Order: sequence, then C-alpha cells, then structure tokens
Amino acid sequence: MGLDHLDFAIIAIYLIGITLFGLRFRKKQHTLRDYFLAGRDIPWWAISLSIVAAETSTLTIISIPGLAYDTNLTFLQVVLGYVAGRIIISFVLLPHYFRGDLYTAYELIGRRFGPQLRTLTSGLFLLTRAAAEGVRVYAVSIVVAIALGTGEVASIAIITLLTLIYTFEGGLAAVIWTDVIQTGIYVAGTLLGIATIIHYVPGGWAHIHQVADAAGKFRVFDFTPSFWKPYTFWAGFVGGTFLTTAGHGTEQLFVQRLLAARNQRQSVTALLSSGALILFQFGLFLLLGVMLYAFYMLPSAHFGKADRIYPTFIVTQMPHGISGLLIAAILAAAMSNLSAALNSLSSSTILDFVVRLRPNTDDRGRMMLSRLATVFWAVVLFSLAILSLHRAGRVVEVGLQIASISYGALLGVFLLGVLTRRANQAGAAIGMVCGFAIEVYLWRFTPVPWTWWVAIGTGVTFIVGYFLSIGLGARGSRRELS
Repeated sequence: MGLDHLDFAIIAIYLIGITLFGLRFRKKQHTLRDYFLAGRDIPWWAISLSIVAAETSTLTIISIPGLAYDTNLTFLQVVLGYVAGRIIISFVLLPHYFRGDLYTAYELIGRRFGPQLRTLTSGLFLLTRAAAEGVRVYAVSIVVAIALGTGEVASIAIITLLTLIYTFEGGLAAVIWTDVIQTGIYVAGTLLGIATIIHYVPGGWAHIHQVADAAGKFRVFDFTPSFWKPYTFWAGFVGGTFLTTAGHGTEQLFVQRLLAARNQRQSVTALLSSGALILFQFGLFLLLGVMLYAFYMLPSAHFGKADRIYPTFIVTQMPHGISGLLIAAILAAAMSNLSAALNSLSSSTILDFVVRLRPNTDDRGRMMLSRLATVFWAVVLFSLAILSLHRAGRVVEVGLQIASISYGALLGVFLLGVLTRRANQAGAAIGMVCGFAIEVYLWRFTPVPWTWWVAIGTGVTFIVGYFLSIGLGARGSRRELS
C-alpha cells in the first residue's frame, strides 16, 4: 500500500511539533543544575515516564515484536528481572545518591574511592553508552528507509539533527517533558497496531489465539536447566535483574533522571512505578509480534530480517493516516532515547571531566561548554550509527550485548563502594579492569549468552576488588561514604 500525503503530513507535523515543544524550555537554562538536572523540580510521574522512554528505543519497538515472531514470550522473564533490579536500586543505591548534592552517578565513586576511579568509571560509561547508542540510532534508519524511502544515512541524519536541536537548547527539562509526550504516542500507537491486526485477521482474536497457541507462541516461562540458552527463567530473570541494577543504578543515563526528582521518596516512586509500566509495555510489544505471526504465517527471512516485519506491516497493511501515526510513534521512541543519551553523555563529560579540569569557569562558560559537548556527542553517535549499518543479528540483542560489556564492571565497583568498608581505590580499580576484561572475553570468545555477562562481570569485579583491597591495605585509598 505504501504511505501517502496524509501519512507524510502526520509524520512531518509530529517531527516539527515535538522539536518546537522541546525548544520551549530553552529560556529556563541558566546553570548546570538547570541544564542537567532540570532544577531538581520534576514530579515523580514525569520521571517515571521518562525512565521508560529512555529504556525504550526504536530497537525495542521494532525488534521485540520480531523476537516474539521468531520465538515466543520468554523474553518477559528478562523483563521480570528489570522489575526486581529496580527494587534493589531503591534500597541499596538511591539512599547514597541523595546524600549530598550529586550531579552524576560517578561523583559517588569519587567521594567513596577518589578522583582516579571516578574518571575510570565515567570514561567507561562514555565509551560503552556511545557504542550501544550508535546501534540504537542505526535502528531508526530501518524504519525511516522502509517508510519514507530515504537512504539510511539521510534517515539517521534527519532524526539526529532534530533531536539535537531541542536537547541542545532545553537540556534535561526538554528531554523529560518531550519523553512524557513521546511515551504516550508510541504506547497509543502500539495499541492501535494491535487493534488493527485483530480487525484484519479473519476470525479476529479467537483465530490469532488458536494459531499462536498451536505454534507455542504464548510460552512465558522456560525452566530448562541449561546455562547456554539466553531466555530460560534462570538466565532471563538473573540477567534482567543484574542488567537493570547496573544500568539504572550506575549509568548516568538513568541516574540523572532519578537525581532530578524533588526528593528521595519521589525518586523511589518514579523508579518502582516505571517497573510496572515497562512490564506492561514489553508485554504489548511481544503480543504484537505474536499477532503478526498469526497474520503473516511466513518465516522472518521472507522480510530480510525479523526487525523489518513490524515496519513493513505498518507501511503495507495499515490504512492511510494510521500508518503515519504509527511511524511517528516509532520515531517518538527513537528521539526520546537519543535525547536522553545526548544529555547524559554531555553531563558526564562536563561534570566528571571538564569542570574538574577548569573549576574556575563561570556558569555562562559552563553552559556554553555543555551545549558544545551535546553537539560533539551528536556527531559521535551519528558516526557510530553509520558504522553499525552492516551489523548482523536482531538489533535489540546487539544493543543489549554492547551495554552488558561494561555493566558488570560498573555495578561491581558501585557495590564495593556501598556494601563494604574495606575496599579501596586501587583494589576496586583493578577489580573493575578484570571484570571488564572478563565481559569482553565472554562477548568475543565464548558462547555464553549475554544474559549472564553482567552477573559474571559483577562477581569478578567485586571479588577481585575486595580481596585485592584487603591485600593492598593501607597502600590503597580508602574512604567512607558519609
């Protein structure tokens, strides 16, 4: 069927409208507290929706349905771990973040261990977040190239530029409030897609259920005692728990939002409520994939790769107007995730590196440098997305694998800092390097599923760091969190 002028008009209105909305916040940006923490005056419900939006990229919307199309609903075991990880963060890490006036996650490491380890953890975040985000930005090109017929490079450039405009001007406040709107758009779009498929399939939901059930598509739990399968209950739940504890608890992308809350209680409420929302949301995306299977009954290879199934359905099967809304919904997720990455990468660059090197720079100078850092990271992510064009595999799994390479090392260091008193900077740094090396080894040279990487990396970092700290004794820098 393809898109027509109405669809293009809807997409254009969305892109222009969300950019102009984000620009409304530029006048409120006077200090780094305003630009990177939105003045610490964001209500919990907006932070909750923003966390969900930051966790949801184009990878999620197009690749999770493709995963369910090829397999079943067992990815929900990982999502249950996402919920458990949030509970751990609320009790173990968040109380420490709200002791003092912190701007980044890595200030906590600096306060506990010293500036060298702060630099190391922040640098690792910048490196791996940029790499993972490059894959996510690349996923935008899959949708835009199918929908609009533009080249992949042009697709990535359009979305990166528009997102940069409002992130550059409005800072975290623009990011969070555009996230709120964009979350509503893509969730509503997904519900609309589900309703449309039910309408299109002869026999409706009853026939979809019959076909999917016969193919084993509704299987949620897999208790197979196998270490080598990525989506058993053991690997999924443990992997999801460690992945979220590390990501949401130690990565600036998420910690920045939690620090923007009015107080610790609102931050906890935002984090826990986002867990319920993310479980609902992933359930929708997986259900959509199951329904697409019942609709097409074709191997995913027919579409080139599973990631192309949902965008192809939107463009070729949806009525005009609705298809435009659904493409806009997918772009909403892409822009919200990209804006979050740009602001968090910029905040860590400025606060963990530049301000420490140039402490006498006034607020005006710091704001200028912050905006320049945002532009710099937009160029970096655009470049990495181009390099990701020929990566194989489902993009959602590629993105999670890249993030997982560093998460274990980061989480291990943070746990050393908040759970032990004997750990020191030298021991923790060596432990972190060992944990990161193990995760790289698992990634490149073993068939160990990605769902285990963070847990293994965390364990190696913590154990090596703790016992080396004891061995180093007074030779390592040891501090206490107040």
